[in-house]
Amino acid sequence: MWDFVVVGGGILGMSTAMQLKKAYPDKQMLVLEKENGPAQHQTGHNSGVIHAGVYYTPGSLKARFCLEGNRATRDFCDEHQVPYDICGKLLVATNDLEKQRMQALWERTQANGLEREWLEAQALAEREPNVTGVAGIHVPSSGIVDYAQVARAMADEFQRLGGEISYGHEVVGLEERPAEVVVTSQQDSSEHVVTSRYLVSCSGLMADRVVRLLGKDPGFTICPFRGEYYVLPEHHQRVVNHLIYPIPDPSMPFLGVHLTRMIDGSVTVGPNAVLAFKREGYRKRDISLADMGQMLTHGGILKVLAKNARPGLMELKNSLYKRGYLALVQKYCPSITLDDLQPYPAGVRAQAVSHDGKLVDDFLFVNTRRTLNVGNAPSPAATSALPIGAHIVSQVNRMVEA
Repeated sequence: MWDFVVVGGGILGMSTAMQLKKAYPDKQMLVLEKENGPAQHQTGHNSGVIHAGVYYTPGSLKARFCLEGNRATRDFCDEHQVPYDICGKLLVATNDLEKQRMQALWERTQANGLEREWLEAQALAEREPNVTGVAGIHVPSSGIVDYAQVARAMADEFQRLGGEISYGHEVVGLEERPAEVVVTSQQDSSEHVVTSRYLVSCSGLMADRVVRLLGKDPGFTICPFRGEYYVLPEHHQRVVNHLIYPIPDPSMPFLGVHLTRMIDGSVTVGPNAVLAFKREGYRKRDISLADMGQMLTHGGILKVLAKNARPGLMELKNSLYKRGYLALVQKYCPSITLDDLQPYPAGVRAQAVSHDGKLVDDFLFVNTRRTLNVGNAPSPAATSALPIGAHIVSQVNRMVEA
C-alpha cells in the first residue's frame, strides 16, 4: 500500500508531490500521469508568464498565492538552474475610457502589495517605442519562464527524494474506503489497481471527472476554452521590451490579446478565448461528441454561454477571421501586420463553472476524508504552483492528524 498517491503530472501535481515528499520523507509516494511525460497539457501550453498578481481580488487565494508564487518560482529556478527573465509587464491604455479603467487596476495593485509605476504617454513611449498608448502601468516583477521545464525539475526532485512516477497510467476508477483509497488506472489495455492511505488529485481539464469517480458531486463542471496564439517572425523579436497587456474590458470574461516575450526569445500574440469542443481540443478541428454533449446539457454552462453570447461570438469571429485578431493587437502595436501573425500551438484553459451558472473565479478545492482534489486552478496557477502545493500539504497534514 502507498501512503500517498498524486493524480496528475502537471506543474501542480509535481509541486505537490515534491513538497509532500519533503514533508513526509519516509512515506511511500506515487504520481500517476496518463500521458507519457510531465506537463503535457495546461502546464506545457501557456504563455510562460511569471505573474505578479495585478488582476486578482485582494484577499483571494489567487492574489495571495500569486504574490508568494512569484518569488517562490524565481527561488526554485535559481536552485535548479531553470532559466527565467524578469522583464516586467506594461498594462497599456489606448484611449481615455481605458485610462479610466486603468485607475481601478492601479488601486488593485496597491491593495495586492505590488511595486508599480504609473506612466503617462511620453514615458510609455520612451520605454516602448513601438507601443501606442495614452498611459500605462509598469509592473517590474512580472517575468517569463518555461513552466514545462519547471515541472520537469520538480519531477526530478521528487524522484531524487525517493518518490515514484508512473507515466501512461490514466485513472479510471476511485473508491474511498474507511482506511484507504483504491485507485484503478489503465495503461494501454491493461488495468492496474493500487491502494493508498491518501490521495491528491491535480487533474486540470479532468478535475470534475476525478471528483465524480469518488461518487461526489463536485458542484461544478469544467468548461474548456481554447486560447489561440500567433508568433511573430524573427525580425520582430525585439518589437517590445516588456510583456504588453491591454486594459481588460469588463464585459469580457478574460484578459484580452497581449504580446508576450517567451523565454526562447520569440514573441507570441494572444491568447483569445474560444469554447473548445473537446476537453483537450488544441486544434480547431478537435471535436468530442461526448464532451460537447456534457457541456451543452449542463445548465450552468448554458447560462454562462448565454450571458457571454456577444463576447463569445466576437472571440469566435476573431478566431476564424485573422484580420479581426490583428486589429486587437494593432490597437497598441500598430507596426504588426497580417503577415507577421504566424502559426503557434494553442492551449486549453480548464474553467470551472458552477451549477448555477457562474465562472468560478478563485482557486477551489474539494476534500473528502482521505482525498484532496484541486477543482479550479486557472491562471495564475503555474505561477502559484509552489504555494498551492504548500497549501495542499497543510491540508493533508490535517487529514493525517484527524
